[in-house]
Amino acid sequence: MRWATIDELRQLVPLPAGYEVEQLRRGDVPELIAALECWHPDIRVGAGSAYLRHAFYDDKVTLAGEAERDTYAVVFRHAGRMVGLWSWEREPDALAIYGRLLVIDPQHRGARIAVAAMLGTERLARHCGAEFMYVMATLKMPQMAQAMERAGYTLLGFLPGYDREVGADGSVKRVFEAVYAKVLVPASALLWPAPEHMTPRARELFAQTFARASTGAPQ
Repeated sequence: MRWATIDELRQLVPLPAGYEVEQLRRGDVPELIAALECWHPDIRVGAGSAYLRHAFYDDKVTLAGEAERDTYAVVFRHAGRMVGLWSWEREPDALAIYGRLLVIDPQHRGARIAVAAMLGTERLARHCGAEFMYVMATLKMPQMAQAMERAGYTLLGFLPGYDREVGADGSVKRVFEAVYAKVLVPASALLWPAPEHMTPRARELFAQTFARASTGAPQ
């Protein structure tokens, strides 16, 4: 799996007028960390907090002009000002892409940058050679889940206590997150499990999630 170049990314994911996307540069990291703390204060805890640590970018992120790593990050700009971060992670052995973090400056959340990014993720994943893509969606608000469903993702279930968030009272608690995914290969390329190999509960949930009439799976 090879990451798209920034020029390829711009072709794959056209943005609203007035906005541009750039690959994250090492010199951008301090500005980005400060911006994330303002845009999304809750990021100080949980999985997203990695993006507040300089060492994370040193060890994990593909930066412009540097060696490829398994996490990729780009920033959105408007009139030269940084207004968002979009980051995802590849899993080369599984040929999978994990949509890791998408944060937009609150002043620009009506510009549909996030919508363009989410709709473009599938084109990006296919370009990189991925055959599967998935996202964890917070249940704090419905907008992310709504966007995933509009983009054709399948709700696979919920992870209880997967991540940590700051509650309304300021306390840090483990939270439920929804798992959304999209398969990028035809149903004929999937090895469908035999019903007799699943428990009754597993068969019930599988049938509800992957109705064969809608997937085109072999009968």
